[in-house]
Amino acid sequence: MSDLDDLPPAPDAAGTSLDGDKVFTITAEENAALCRSTGVEPAADGSAHPIYYYIATQVAMGKTVAGVCEACEFDVEDGPMMGSSGVRFDAPLKVGESYKVTGEILSLVRKRSRKLGVMDVLTYRLRLHLLDGTQVLETDNVWVLPRKEFAA
Repeated sequence: MSDLDDLPPAPDAAGTSLDGDKVFTITAEENAALCRSTGVEPAADGSAHPIYYYIATQVAMGKTVAGVCEACEFDVEDGPMMGSSGVRFDAPLKVGESYKVTGEILSLVRKRSRKLGVMDVLTYRLRLHLLDGTQVLETDNVWVLPRKEFAA
């Protein structure tokens, strides 16, 4: 018998669409400011700073942070935490290029932690595409959702 047996299961959020309807464009000005804030000059070849993988997918996905939390029956005010983010680039991000996002929640798993107590571990996948549909990258993100309602 598991120590999670006395808790309700995590909400069934897997499969929730995160497809966005916004277009995200990396402007030369924003890229230059971001690059300089990290101590580098913008690339001469027109490629954008790679951190735009995270910025573009988060901004242009179909739900806000609060919306993703709501899909997981989690109150954003309880403080979701980023666990990890990994990316696989199919092509470099380009300044002046416009992108759209597709994606979905892959899983929401309830766990117990000594430090946080009960938490749900959310994994979701986002893909960044050119407007013609060509995939540029895929990212998997993991968030930790501490479930304060189950605190001892």
